[in-house]
Amino acid sequence: MQPRRVAVTGVGVISALGRDRCEFWRALSAGQSGIAPIQAVDCAPLNFSNGAEARSYTAAEHFTRQKGEMMDRFAQLGVVAAREAVASAGVEWTEELRERTAVVTGSCVGGQDTLDRGFGELYRDGRTRLHPLTVPRVMASAGASHISMEFGTTGPSYTVSSACASATHALGQAFWMVRQGLTDLAIAGGSEAPFSFGHLKAWDAIRAVAPDTCRPFSRDRKGMILGEGGAMLVLEEWEHAEARGATIIAEVVGFGMSADAQHLTAPSVEGASRAVRAALRDAEIDPERIGYINAHGTGTGANDPMEAATIRAVFGAHADRLAVSSTKSMHGHALGASGGLEAAATVLALQHGIIPPTANFTDADPECDLDVVPNEARHAAVEYALSNSFAFGGLNAVLAFHCAQA
Repeated sequence: MQPRRVAVTGVGVISALGRDRCEFWRALSAGQSGIAPIQAVDCAPLNFSNGAEARSYTAAEHFTRQKGEMMDRFAQLGVVAAREAVASAGVEWTEELRERTAVVTGSCVGGQDTLDRGFGELYRDGRTRLHPLTVPRVMASAGASHISMEFGTTGPSYTVSSACASATHALGQAFWMVRQGLTDLAIAGGSEAPFSFGHLKAWDAIRAVAPDTCRPFSRDRKGMILGEGGAMLVLEEWEHAEARGATIIAEVVGFGMSADAQHLTAPSVEGASRAVRAALRDAEIDPERIGYINAHGTGTGANDPMEAATIRAVFGAHADRLAVSSTKSMHGHALGASGGLEAAATVLALQHGIIPPTANFTDADPECDLDVVPNEARHAAVEYALSNSFAFGGLNAVLAFHCAQA
C-alpha cells in the first residue's frame, strides 16, 4: 500500500506559557519566558529555586473532584491538552473512527507527585496504608489510558518512556501508524509534572539545573530549568482531513531514531547525527530544504556544543543558513513532555511564518556558532523544519515537518 500523507489538524498545549495553545504561541512569539520561582515546593534545601510551572492550571477548572482524585497531575495535564487538540481539530467521532484511532503518549517520570507523597506518608509519617489509587495514579501509561477513556477510542493506546525523547518517540510512532494505514487518526504527544521535592532533590544531585534561568547556546549558560506541561497533536490521514474540511496546520513528513550506545548522560554527535539523517531519509528530503530546527537546546555545558556540532556535521555549509532556536528557554525542560511542547512550537511556527526565539540569550559561544534567533522572534516563510530530542541514555528522536501552505 502506498504510504499516506499525515496532517496535523489539532494542537493542544498547557504549560508555563499559558492555559492553551493560543497563550503558548503568543508567549513564544513574544520571546516571553515562563521561568519563575517555584511555588509547588519549598526550595530552601535546594541549590536552585526557579522552574517553569503551569501556574495557571487548577484541576477543579477541568475535572470533577472524583475524576481529579483518580489522576496524578501529569495525567491531568495530558488530558487537558488532548481535549484542546481534539476540539481544535473538529473531530466528529463515530464508532468506526474510535476503533481506528491511536493514543500514543510520552512520559519520563509518570506520577512523580503521587509517588513522592506516598513515600512521605509511608516513611516520614509512619502510615501503614497508602491511597488505594496510588498504583493507577503513578503508572506512566495513565495519561494514555485517561485520554482513551475521555474520547472512547479503542484503537492502539500506549505510552513511550525514553527519558527526554519520550513525546517525540510517541509522535513519531503515531505518525508511522497513520502513514502506514494501521490507524486513521492519532492523538499523540506527552505530559509531565516533575515538581515534587524528592524529584527536585534528585536533579539537584546531578548538578544540571541552573541557579537562575535557561540560556541555551549562550557562553554563560549554567544549565537547564525544569518545566511541566502537556502537549498533544492530532495526526490524521491527509485526504480524510481535506474531505471533512479540517484546517491542516502542518504535515508530518519524517521521523528518525538512533541510540548512542556510549554513555548514560554524555551526548554523542555521532548518535544525534544518525537520528537527524534518519528523519531526513524518512522524509525523502535533502538537508538543504530544512529552514528551521527547534533544538533540543537544554542550556547545559555538554548538550549545546554537541547539538551545534551535530547540525554542522549533517548540514555542512547549509548550517550557516539555518535558523535554530531552543524554546526550552521559555517553557523549560519538561522532560518526557518536551518533545510534545517543541513539536507544537514547530508546527505553529510553520503555520504562522514566525520562528520563536532563543530567549534569555546574552553572549555568543564560539562552540555554538549557529543562528540561534536570539531573544526576538523572526518572520520567515519556512518550508521544512525539524524538532530534535536527544535524551539521557543516548536515546535520540527527530521529527520532520512540512508547511501546509508550501
